Amino acid sequence: MRLHIKMIFKIAICFFTFFKSTAQQKIKIEPTNTIEITQNDTKESIILKAAHVIPTKQQFNALKDEFIAFIHFGPNTFTGKEWGSGMEDPQLFELKKIDTDQWCEAMKSAGMTKVIFTAKHHDGFCLWQTRYTKHGIMSTNFKNGEGDVLKNLAASCQKYGLKLGVYLSPADLFQIENPKGLYGNGSKITQRIIPKTVSNRPFKNTTTFTFEVDDYNEYFLNQLFELLTEYGPIHEVWFDGAHPKRKGNQQYNYQAWKELIKTLAPEAVIFGKEDVRWCGNEAGKTRKTEWNIIPYKDNPNKLTRFDDITSDEIGERPQLYNANFLHYQFAEVNTSIRSGWFYRDDEHQQVRNADDVFDMYERAVGGNTVFLLNIPPNKEGKFSSKDVAVLQEVGKRIKETYAVNLFQYATGPKEVLDLNDTTYKLFDENNKSMVISTPTPVTINRLVLQEAIATHSERIEKYAVDAWLNNKWTLIAEGTNVGYKKILRFKEVTSTKFRLRILKNRFTPAISLISAHYYKATPPQLTIHRTLNGMVKIEPKTTNFSWKPHGENSRKNLQSNLEIRYTIDGSTPTKKSKLYTVPFKYQSGIIKAVAYVNSDQGSISAKTLGILKNTWKVLEVSSEQQKHQAYFAFDENPTTYWQSTSGTNHSISIDLGKLIALKGFEYLPPKNNILGMIEKGTIYTSTDGSSWEYLDTFEFGNLINDPSPRTHYFNTKSSFRFVKIVTNTIAGNKSTATISELNFFK
Repeated sequence: MRLHIKMIFKIAICFFTFFKSTAQQKIKIEPTNTIEITQNDTKESIILKAAHVIPTKQQFNALKDEFIAFIHFGPNTFTGKEWGSGMEDPQLFELKKIDTDQWCEAMKSAGMTKVIFTAKHHDGFCLWQTRYTKHGIMSTNFKNGEGDVLKNLAASCQKYGLKLGVYLSPADLFQIENPKGLYGNGSKITQRIIPKTVSNRPFKNTTTFTFEVDDYNEYFLNQLFELLTEYGPIHEVWFDGAHPKRKGNQQYNYQAWKELIKTLAPEAVIFGKEDVRWCGNEAGKTRKTEWNIIPYKDNPNKLTRFDDITSDEIGERPQLYNANFLHYQFAEVNTSIRSGWFYRDDEHQQVRNADDVFDMYERAVGGNTVFLLNIPPNKEGKFSSKDVAVLQEVGKRIKETYAVNLFQYATGPKEVLDLNDTTYKLFDENNKSMVISTPTPVTINRLVLQEAIATHSERIEKYAVDAWLNNKWTLIAEGTNVGYKKILRFKEVTSTKFRLRILKNRFTPAISLISAHYYKATPPQLTIHRTLNGMVKIEPKTTNFSWKPHGENSRKNLQSNLEIRYTIDGSTPTKKSKLYTVPFKYQSGIIKAVAYVNSDQGSISAKTLGILKNTWKVLEVSSEQQKHQAYFAFDENPTTYWQSTSGTNHSISIDLGKLIALKGFEYLPPKNNILGMIEKGTIYTSTDGSSWEYLDTFEFGNLINDPSPRTHYFNTKSSFRFVKIVTNTIAGNKSTATISELNFFK
């Protein structure tokens, strides 16, 4: 009897659960941009509401822009600073000519669709002919003070079919530091008419606004009015929270700014506010799961200040449960093509390579965000040829990879194969999978998935993709959310059938698009490096780009079918040579290596490794700087170096650990320090460390322009344990000596 009652109880619970689930499915929630959470909401109803939060029309169109540009230009371009002081003399802006057509042509070649122009950075210098200050381009010699960079760019954008956005920094150091500045001047909040009338400069747009604001907000609104009415359609207004300095407890009336923007630029989204959020870094780093359904404590449509969202877990279920509002707000992944936001020079400023930028494109655009890449013009008013070359190569790869859809002739749900973002396949809750078949085998290594977010929000939480291989389904990719767009990258696979399985979802999923692609990777140039304990690493060469690292290995991300073959006997490596998989120990000699991607072979790399250094010790040094000590000269790390203090007669003596016969040495100067490159020197040797004998002199030329490794072979092979290097001449007549790495050869 007791068992019978328990059984009835279990059946009742199951029935109630089924009824609750079914009732939940029937709840009608109107899809909208922001949904409020009430005290009566359960965890299930909160997730159901999250599945009905959708982008606005403006947000959806901005997401479809995908790859956009940032332009930082101004006095910092000529002073070499990242943040100006606000008190720079406008005459420092020594622009002679400008070529915004060249900017737009380069951006278009990369596949970019929109450009955000820094009309005013934190220094307050204005790059358009504003009516409300003289601190700007009107006070320079460029075109006799009548130049207008934004006007030139707007015309070029129209010519090349690019959308235009503007960045107007809320921070303004000129208005802070200037004695008559408006920022934080203690002015009263009174009724102001926007725009403020200026004699002889009437506006064609006769719209006016009445706001209760102070002096600085009036100034800011007046400038916004100019930017939004005199340069054609504006598609994005960009604000950030950076403030090098504050004054007078200045507050921003963002609600007034928003009203003006939404009225004058109805197609625009606002970055840094409720439309578009910052990804949380300036390095091009992306999250593996990027939800755009964001939890808020307060109504985001009424907020004046938006905190940066940096957590990796944002938008996950636990965060949604604690929200009072759920709001659609997508992220922009922003970084610079150079080490810095402003151009400095082409000699020392690092530039990202095409691998890095293309990898960021796939991670950002293919990770439910927009990719915003800064390209700073140089002092001649053009993009550097180095930057243009990278943009062109990235655009070439994007076009070659994604302009060809290998599912073009496939069969399956037509709604996902028609490349139309207004059609979609709504899954049956009992069958959340779909199969796509091709008439002939296709080889793919990229798959693009898109949800119908404009009507059905982001609902997929986990999925898997299989290919039909050897008469069975084989997993080739899996992931978490999809959202606007997900680019799956995997090892190439050839098949005629592919299957998408939805493993977890917030509500009935709606897939808008599936397309298949092939990225043809090229074999990379390799680098060969040995650690201090003798372990040899062979890996794709990467650009030395240390500014704001994102932690991703771009080459590894792109080269899914990469093979590395190598030899240690001096012979030329081939496809049949030893396969490199993990670091291996090697004493000394020549290593040659080559990369293969499928049957394509790259260029051969070779490196002669000197004797092991794990027993070396510094015997004596003339002097050393605290951050650049003597042992850095042989620590097998090319980024560190010994540097002496200023003076003459620099020397370093090393104990090699044992008596050994050697035929020569290699000198590696530091690449990022030209102050102490050893041009001429003398070698002394010893068997006991106290009595020294002359061995040879050496001379290396053109080190400053070419800081590559230099090798010197002795007149005769010599046996010694201790070696001393004494400098005779330092390149450029500098007063310190530097060594990044020393190697001695048998």
